[in-house]
Amino acid sequence: MTWAGAVLHPFMVLLLVTGAPRASGTVHALGSLFALALLAGVLRRMPLLALALTLCGAAIVVVVPPSSAAARLSLSYQGQFLSYLAVDVVLALVVATRTRLTSIVAVALALLIQLLLVGGFAHGDNLVANAVITLLAMAASCTVGLLGRERREHAVALRSQAVAEAVTAERLRIARELHDMVAHSIGIIAIQAGVGSRVIETQPHEAREALRAIETTSRETLSGLRRTLVALRQADSSAASGSAPLAPVPGLADIERLAAATADAGVRVEVRRSGEERPLPPDIDLSAYRIVQEALTNVVRHAGTGHCQVVIDFGGEELSVEVVDEGRGSGASGSTHGFGIVGMRERVGLLNGRLSAGPRPEGGFRVAARLPLPSAEPVGASGVAR
Repeated sequence: MTWAGAVLHPFMVLLLVTGAPRASGTVHALGSLFALALLAGVLRRMPLLALALTLCGAAIVVVVPPSSAAARLSLSYQGQFLSYLAVDVVLALVVATRTRLTSIVAVALALLIQLLLVGGFAHGDNLVANAVITLLAMAASCTVGLLGRERREHAVALRSQAVAEAVTAERLRIARELHDMVAHSIGIIAIQAGVGSRVIETQPHEAREALRAIETTSRETLSGLRRTLVALRQADSSAASGSAPLAPVPGLADIERLAAATADAGVRVEVRRSGEERPLPPDIDLSAYRIVQEALTNVVRHAGTGHCQVVIDFGGEELSVEVVDEGRGSGASGSTHGFGIVGMRERVGLLNGRLSAGPRPEGGFRVAARLPLPSAEPVGASGVAR
């Protein structure tokens, strides 16, 4: 179809010149636009070729005079120049889609040809009028093309910005996940390794327990790392077909197991639950677990205490998790040199929740997060959720 339109275009121009010698300028303008419609395929793929063809077609309409003297008397030559409307349409597309240098060259060439033809074939007062109309029409087409170019560039910039923001958000999510998962496990492993090295000669049983805790924690950490790496390769379907099973994503149901691991590291954790326990959205469940995990990690590493309390409240509109210890207080946050509190704030912020973390007036440290819960589904008169 593309080349068929390019072949039919000259025949349409010849028909316009020879078949309508008494036609008005409006007919010439409409005829040139119809001839341009035949070049739709060429216009999409090769706008510069379409510009050359429309320039030649418009020039033929202007240069070839009417075939009779009566027609020459009845037809004003200024109407002939309306055939350049098709050229202006193509110029707008060239300016909008091609490079600035190409656009400048195309506009300059088209303007030069039109002004030469206006100067050579317009007469009397028509010379000034046609020159002004030519300049205004070309200025309008260039303006439309520039607006199209700016809109397209703005859309590209917005897409690039959206991609960059998505990459940054994903990178931060991975950083939070790795930090929360690895920091807790490495902290417990370091403490257990220290205990084992001190009692290996005098208390072999305690040393074996420490090594067993190190092995368990290491396996859980490796499983979590593998799950994270598989998530990063989700685009590759073959990456998720490994033989080893993946551990499920942790949640508040695993708090007791987390408390037991923390107790092995020397900090006894008292877990209290209140409210009506119910399944939570995966992102809220995971974030609440990670917040508790990071808070317990800070207690183990910085608080210098052997006891802390975890309170989980399933409210009607929000989930509240709180970790309180009676340790050193200001050193428990780990915010001076680490990213624990920063990661917790990011997690809570993504869920439109609230986080408070700081020393308590009576001593110790408190981390409290409140995460809004989605509203419950409406229940019909029969008691069945709709």
